[in-house]
Amino acid sequence: MILIMKKIFRKEILIGLIVLVALAVLFVGIDFLKGVNIFKAANYYYATFDNVAGLAQSAPVTVNGFKVGLVRDISYEYDNPGHVLVELSLDRNLKVPQGTKAVLATDLLGTASIMLDMAPNKNYHNVGDHLIAEVPKGMMDNVTDNLMPSVTAMIPKVDSLLTSINALVGSPAVLNSVQRLDAITANLEQSTRQLNALMATLPPITSDIKGITGNFNTASADLAQLTTNLKDVPVDSITANLNALTANLADLSNQLKNPDSTLGMLMNDPQLYNNLNSTVASLDSLFVDIKRNPKRYISIKLL
Repeated sequence: MILIMKKIFRKEILIGLIVLVALAVLFVGIDFLKGVNIFKAANYYYATFDNVAGLAQSAPVTVNGFKVGLVRDISYEYDNPGHVLVELSLDRNLKVPQGTKAVLATDLLGTASIMLDMAPNKNYHNVGDHLIAEVPKGMMDNVTDNLMPSVTAMIPKVDSLLTSINALVGSPAVLNSVQRLDAITANLEQSTRQLNALMATLPPITSDIKGITGNFNTASADLAQLTTNLKDVPVDSITANLNALTANLADLSNQLKNPDSTLGMLMNDPQLYNNLNSTVASLDSLFVDIKRNPKRYISIKLL
């Protein structure tokens, strides 16, 4: 009986030990999944925030982008309503200067982490001290503070612009302009059709142009032949003859102008002119008398 009891007692102890080991492994595994290294010594500090949106346990704690710890626990301060206590587990080798701020940083995806803004101080916090908590304005806060006033100021202008556009669209002048554009478009289409019809008649015109081009070529050849013939003309001799003729005409003109020359005397002597007139008058009287009295000048004898 005693042996049986000892065996049962040993089984219970063994089962108990197995359960304890399993719980320890489970605890260590959960902490490991959280990023907690229970085999690494750490110091604990605290920070109180008004808002920890996006912050979760095991969130990283960084200094200049380097991870130096993690968020160990987050709890609501029931004795200080409206505040949340964050426990920070930091590397034991990290010394935290007094005045260091625990800044809640949020990325674009909304995930938050703690960033330590180290103060330039040679005095350090003791383990378990409360750090200064700071929540900077996020992107949406900057949009609300900077962009929204501008948008609010623009709304009346946009409303006025929309009113003007509605008035412009509903204006009869715009409707008339659209109708004119329709008429212009119709005229353009008709002109295009007429132009296409005119283009269809271009082949005969092209043949006529070819004939005209042939005539131009023939005329050009004739002009070339004429130019060749003109080159063969004795221009020098013709020029010499013209010069001689011009000299003779000039000499004749000089003689006509000279009163001492024969031609000049004939041209410039008034007595000669009067004598000629008198002679012509006498001849005229003679012809008249002959017509009246032909027997006086002509005698006819019959044998």
